[in-house]
Amino acid sequence: MTVSTSTPSLSIGRKLAYGIGDVGPALVATLQGFFLNAFLLDVAGLPPQWAAAIFLVVKIWDSVNDPLIGWLSDHTHTRWGRRRPWLLFGAVPFGIAWFLQWQVPDLSTAGLFWYYLVVALLLDTGITAVNVPYTALTPEIAPDYNERTNLTTYRFSFSILGGMASLIVHETILRAADSIVTGFAISAAVMGLVIIITNLITFAFTEERFFHEETKKEEPGFIEGFVIAFRNRPFVMVTAVYLLTWLCIQFVQANMQLYVRYWMGADEQFIYLAVTLQLSIFVSLVIWSKVSERIGKRHVYFLGMSFWIVIEILLFFIQPGQMTWLLLLAGLAGIGASVGYLIPWSMLPDVVDLDELNTGLRREGIYYGFFVFLQKLGISLGLAISNLIFAATGYINDPEPGPPFPTQPDEVLLALRLFVSLIPALILLFSFPIVYKYPLTAVRHAQIRAELESRRTQS
Repeated sequence: MTVSTSTPSLSIGRKLAYGIGDVGPALVATLQGFFLNAFLLDVAGLPPQWAAAIFLVVKIWDSVNDPLIGWLSDHTHTRWGRRRPWLLFGAVPFGIAWFLQWQVPDLSTAGLFWYYLVVALLLDTGITAVNVPYTALTPEIAPDYNERTNLTTYRFSFSILGGMASLIVHETILRAADSIVTGFAISAAVMGLVIIITNLITFAFTEERFFHEETKKEEPGFIEGFVIAFRNRPFVMVTAVYLLTWLCIQFVQANMQLYVRYWMGADEQFIYLAVTLQLSIFVSLVIWSKVSERIGKRHVYFLGMSFWIVIEILLFFIQPGQMTWLLLLAGLAGIGASVGYLIPWSMLPDVVDLDELNTGLRREGIYYGFFVFLQKLGISLGLAISNLIFAATGYINDPEPGPPFPTQPDEVLLALRLFVSLIPALILLFSFPIVYKYPLTAVRHAQIRAELESRRTQS
């Protein structure tokens, strides 16, 4: 195998072109995270347990298609590279499936369940076909330890800015539309176009740095490669940390609108809360990226997550009507939550380098496929667990889409408070011992890179 050893710093233009590719997945994560649960329950009128079933079924499919598409992208050989063709051909199906998810067809409750289940499976496949190869570009185009953190900062800066913009545009469209159903449909059409356009831009203006020639060395099959990946101890550790942190993010995000609507009694102010949180995450990403270059990724994780845990505990004590305090805590929570975006994703490329050192192969697709699966698993688990508990505690479906909203039982209100405060704080604590033992420091990664460069020079 021969791999280019030239490693000049990426130009700002290349970084921008790469970063914009995360706008589509970001608006999906943001709008799904903040609105999908409330949409299915209070607009489409699905019972909570039926919505939970959709999320769980999709995760069964996810467990297959995410690592599978990652493996397929590893074995894609075109003049455009291994990853970029997936952005080109997956963009349009991705955008169309997104549009279909936010429609409310005139069907029975059972018919709606099957409609949203099929669309959810199609959308999940579309997201995977684009996002797994996209995220796998990081180690391909940024070989340096700190440059990867910097590139991840660009990516998530676009992610957060795209998320904020989608929130504002979505809310503006909903308020201008003659009905909430029409508003969701128009918003979905606009966002679908954004998904298509941003992915095509990234395809056109990025370049894969490593070019792999055909070799006589037989590459492992899908199952064998998957087993090898999970023998990589740092990979297992990073995936555990990412699942825990993303599960916390989704517990908060998925239930925040319902929390503001039913506990705080201030549904019309939800947009300010969501934008405050996103803006705080955006600013904090830049700061943590610089701090990481000085003290390392592990220390940044401990600092950020410790701060976030304190804020989560304080959230439990917020009372109805205290929106000023809630907005303040949301701004502070973003300081810690940004670390959950930045650090696990910037650790993952280093794991890929270790795998190449051990196997002689670069299999970003397998690793990033499973990481994207974990991200979507966190989203779905947060939604499914929440909805199953809502069903058990007597959640009342709104008989008509839009306000006025029904009064929920005290048990539902307590569940909402726990989902956005103490439960995420508890889950985060489990990640600390894992990060403490994580072995790939900057020094160790420099050794790995030196060994790889020596091997490539000799090949």
